[in-house]
Amino acid sequence: MRGQSLALSLTAHPGTLRQVLPEVPHNRAVTIQPGPAVGAAPTRTFAPLPLGLAWWERIPNATAYLTLATMVLLVGCLAIPAPYAVRLPGPTVDTLGSSGDTPLISIEDEETFPSDGELRLTTVSVMGGPGYPVGVAQVLRGWWDDRITVVPREAVFPPDRTREEVDQQSQAQMVSSQENATIAALEALDYTVGVTLVIAETVPGGPAEAVVEKDDVITSIAVGSGDAVPVGNLEDLTEILQNTDAGTAVRLGVLRDGEPTELEIVTGPRDDGESGSVIGVLIDPEFAFPVQVDIEISNIGGSSAGTMFALGIMELLTPGDATGGHVIAGTGTMDASGQVGPIGGIVQKLNGSARDGAEYFLAPASNCAEVVGNVPNGLQVIKVETLDQAWEAVEAIGSGTAADLPTCE
Repeated sequence: MRGQSLALSLTAHPGTLRQVLPEVPHNRAVTIQPGPAVGAAPTRTFAPLPLGLAWWERIPNATAYLTLATMVLLVGCLAIPAPYAVRLPGPTVDTLGSSGDTPLISIEDEETFPSDGELRLTTVSVMGGPGYPVGVAQVLRGWWDDRITVVPREAVFPPDRTREEVDQQSQAQMVSSQENATIAALEALDYTVGVTLVIAETVPGGPAEAVVEKDDVITSIAVGSGDAVPVGNLEDLTEILQNTDAGTAVRLGVLRDGEPTELEIVTGPRDDGESGSVIGVLIDPEFAFPVQVDIEISNIGGSSAGTMFALGIMELLTPGDATGGHVIAGTGTMDASGQVGPIGGIVQKLNGSARDGAEYFLAPASNCAEVVGNVPNGLQVIKVETLDQAWEAVEAIGSGTAADLPTCE
């Protein structure tokens, strides 16, 4: 009967139990009593297993075990490396501020002027580079969060480059951006910056190979039978070659070991297929600055801070407070002639700026398509194409006339 117990007396080997138990009706408790040959021992009672239950329901705590196993499996899957890079809003840094006791921008032998405002460079934190893969969970978060961008890893980190090579290139770009920003800022303030065009090397198979030598200094260029034109900077040389057809004979004036000489070169075509020509040399310009400018910043690389470096230098060297006490953030590469260039990760830079209290954001005009629809509340974006425009925007903000400045809309 259901609910009753059945007593079994065992006098044989315990294995006999396997022969007896199959005959016991289901759902009945079984009391096992030792037989005479075994000796006195405590009676043990086994509770019946209910019928009609799944196998996992018959095992004590099975549901808890299954839940735990599922969670472990899920966590393991989310931690699996994914072939993506994730861009997040990075820190912003005030170019008018200091790191400890060290100003970010210091200028020697020239009077500088304090500012109550801030000119913040912006950055992007990137996860997923060589040696630092991201997991599935981080990728999923990036797809759900508008402030984060998920891109194929190769779009940020070339597959043939190591982490060390990527970092070295990033630092080289940072040094170059600081140099260009200094030149552009000083020349915008009517300082004269001297430049020497030193040939670092020739392009293998290029027009100048075996004609020029390393450390030759370019001083002039003559196209065809024309007169020699002095070359004062890299932009002068580039402009002349852009207006010279490939296959044209030119005479390059150089200083070799301090002695002037003239070299004949036949120009070659540009690699990008555009009009103009090249002479096939790599130039490492050397600058003579009328003012000593030092920029101290660590753990940040790339070239996108050039515009904000230049504005910081101009603010320090200009009497008064152009910012009017406002917090202005921005981004953009800067070449030596004062042109603002496009950058990556502008959505993250916009959000990082808003997070850190910026009221205005200076954006390269060439990034406007990415800006539209991604501007955080409370942040006014102003598009700029040159350093002059960026400086005019700062002055307009400081004087309270920013409403009429051009935007990306």
